Amino acid sequence: MNLKQLEAFVQVAEEKSFSKAAKQLYLTQPTVSAHIASLEKELGESLFIRDTKGVGLSEAGRELYGYARQMMAIERKIQEHFEYRKRGRSVLHIAASTIPSQYLLPQIMARFREIWPGEQLKVTETDSAGVVEELLSHRADIGFTGTVLDEQRCIYIPFYEDELVVITPGTEHFLSRRGSDAEAWIREEPVILREEGSGTRREAGRLLAGAGIALEELNVVASIQNQETIKRSVGSGMGISILSALAAEEEIRNGRLLAFPLGREGGKRNINLVFERDFPLIPAADRFVEVMENMYPGIRSCCRGNSCIQE
Repeated sequence: MNLKQLEAFVQVAEEKSFSKAAKQLYLTQPTVSAHIASLEKELGESLFIRDTKGVGLSEAGRELYGYARQMMAIERKIQEHFEYRKRGRSVLHIAASTIPSQYLLPQIMARFREIWPGEQLKVTETDSAGVVEELLSHRADIGFTGTVLDEQRCIYIPFYEDELVVITPGTEHFLSRRGSDAEAWIREEPVILREEGSGTRREAGRLLAGAGIALEELNVVASIQNQETIKRSVGSGMGISILSALAAEEEIRNGRLLAFPLGREGGKRNINLVFERDFPLIPAADRFVEVMENMYPGIRSCCRGNSCIQE
């Protein structure tokens, strides 16, 4: 087998169409079909199931897809590495969950660009589960999450301590509760949570569990991905929510929203820099980490190649 065959296979798997794959690869459809036929003959397996609805992966195809994606990612990293050596410019792909993407990454990227003006950055904003998926599928080189999800395959380096707070409308009803623990009354209120897969939701569940409250006990009236929508919904009186203090800082400061501590010691959680454990970093990722180490002295790590050693 060769990379051209695997590239055709991956493209057909993702497009679910031979003709669309051919167009993406700037090849003819017979050429793509020939690549797939040669691959199937060599492996002795049918890789696709073809029916009137389209093209789908067979069981063998699903098994091959994971390996093929990794090989395509390695090919991309090799190309980017030597492109940098030749031209001094590469592309760093970053996947970040909402809070680090909107409130921490802008300053880090600005500092990175000051030092390495020739580098290009591409950022995908998703939830924490999506960040891990981006890393493990090799669509991202490094990631940022607000929770820890997969320690077997990923390395997590905490670099910023965030605080989750219970936010409420700035009404007399909640003003009268100032000084009280939210755990005493949170079950009584309609609650808006972030979506499944969100680090904020996962950490909120962990912190509430520490206070003896299960998420299932709350009167959850909505799960919403966009935190701006959540803040506006809370401000309109739809319910209360649990968000990062960073996300609600402006609304809390001007009094549109109130903030209550989550737990007696506050709702502390780490924002993490994330790498795939057994996959080498491209040079641009190494340089990005160096910039972060200068900005956040609390990071005591060596993240080069496949290893990350915390001191």
